Amino acid sequence: MDIQKLTAFFKWCTIINGGLLILSVLVFIAIPDFIYSIHGTWFPMERESFNTVSYGFLGLFKIVVLVFNLTPWLVLLIIQDR
Repeated sequence: MDIQKLTAFFKWCTIINGGLLILSVLVFIAIPDFIYSIHGTWFPMERESFNTVSYGFLGLFKIVVLVFNLTPWLVLLIIQDR
């Protein structure tokens, strides 16, 4: 696999996963009560615990996207220009 294909791969991974991250944040902001009611039937927990878990999920997802998608794409862009 050449460097151009890897660069394109990580670019699209970053775009898709970044879009999913933005969508997840918007959903958690727009309809938190609906999400809590759905998950509350599957996993009974207090609202504060649900908010903590949701915030932790979004933070972890953001870190994963930055470390495993954006960073390799930027590194490939840098070394490709040399």
